[in-house]
Amino acid sequence: MRHALLSFATLAAAVSLGASPLYAQEPVTVSSKIDTEGSVLGELIVQRLEAAGIPVESRLQLGATSIVREALLAGEIDLYPEYTGNGAFFFDMTDSDVWHDADAAYEKVRELDAENGLVWLTPASANNTWAMSVRGELAREHELASLEDLARYLDEGGEFKFAASAEFVESPQALPAFQEAYGFTLDDDQLLVLSGGNTASTMRAAAQQTSGVNAAMTYGTDGGLKALDLVVLDDTLGVQPVYQPAPVVRAEVLEAYPGIEAALAPVFASLDLETLQSLNGDVAVNGRPPADVASDYLDTLALDSSEP
Repeated sequence: MRHALLSFATLAAAVSLGASPLYAQEPVTVSSKIDTEGSVLGELIVQRLEAAGIPVESRLQLGATSIVREALLAGEIDLYPEYTGNGAFFFDMTDSDVWHDADAAYEKVRELDAENGLVWLTPASANNTWAMSVRGELAREHELASLEDLARYLDEGGEFKFAASAEFVESPQALPAFQEAYGFTLDDDQLLVLSGGNTASTMRAAAQQTSGVNAAMTYGTDGGLKALDLVVLDDTLGVQPVYQPAPVVRAEVLEAYPGIEAALAPVFASLDLETLQSLNGDVAVNGRPPADVASDYLDTLALDSSEP
């Protein structure tokens, strides 16, 4: 904490930024996880805060969830995008049904993290959770938009072969949970189990129709979905926990720069499933720098640079 007296000019600058005078010269340290989506969301935050006149220090793609979370709790960083559903693991509540409802999950993690001096800001509507996706041509031909539609299609004897990891097939929270909730069963001939398979390999199998595959295990906002013409089937019964990305900021930093909340709210409110898939795909598939992808997207929002 500084003890030196601030000049009148510094105080004026602080007021113009909506900042507490004692923090007028302290940049907000923004971080993110190491994956593609982390880089995109992190760049959106950094660039939007800069446009709003809030000083920023970028430490994007710092590491995995545990590393970034601990850095925030320790005060080594000030803000990063996290997922509501991870509250289940942060607070040892994986058995709670609260994480299956978007609004309830957000309110619960916001409430619990307030005790840690953290504030969850406006979340995106996009849900980056485990999903079942089908080839676009199959979805369009048979009007498949949800897992209920898939259950109907399978009941009618529709052709279906699903690529997934062994974990997805065997974990009670994944395929077995989907099958129980929606009333369908995939037999061995309808599965292509990829040893150690990640979503990149399962999506590729569906795109290339490897061994007749026309559907794949994915995450809701995977960058390759749009490019490979794969359609995420809506989990209408809420089988999977909801993982909506939202900025999480240290309360004392938000108090110092209250404009952070208003600056980021319209950006995250604009991030629906297809939008985030497209932004991720621009980086993961098209090889564009995350900073350029974020800048172009913010330009499309035409936000007032004087806000908040």
